[in-house]
Amino acid sequence: MNNKTRGSSKIFNEKEIKLLENNPNVENVTEKSITYSSTFKLAAVKAYKEGQTPMEIFLSAGFDVDIIGRKKPKHCLTRWRNTYNALGDAGLLEEQRGKGSPGRRPAGELSIEEKFKRAEARIKLLEMENDFLKKLEALEKQKMQREH
Repeated sequence: MNNKTRGSSKIFNEKEIKLLENNPNVENVTEKSITYSSTFKLAAVKAYKEGQTPMEIFLSAGFDVDIIGRKKPKHCLTRWRNTYNALGDAGLLEEQRGKGSPGRRPAGELSIEEKFKRAEARIKLLEMENDFLKKLEALEKQKMQREH
C-alpha cells in the first residue's frame, strides 16, 4: 500500500475510505479518521471483558487491520474501556466530544484562593505603576529645573 503516514496518523485513500464506509460498524470516515458506531464500541468493550483480544474483535467485525493500522484496535479498546469504566454504557452510546471541560469559569465563580491570587497580582501591578509614575514625575521635575 502506498499510504502516506504522518507520525502514527494514517492517511486513507479513496479506495480505503469506500471500503471502510461499507462496514456497518462505521458511522463516518475521512482521510484521517474513522468514527465507529456506538453499538460497535459497546459490543467491543463487552467482548474484550469476555476475553477476546482487540485484534480478534476488529477482525471479526470486518476490519482490515492493514488498512486501519495494526495498533488501532488496541488503542481504540483502551480509550473505549476508559470511557466505559468512567461513564458506563451511556458513555459509549452518547457522543462525548465537546462535553469535556465547561471552559473558563466566570469571575463570580472563582475560588477564594483564585480571587486572592488575582488581587495580589493587581496590587503588585498598581504598585509598579505608581513607582513608574513617581519616576516619570521626578524626571519631568529634573528637566524643568535644567531649563530654568
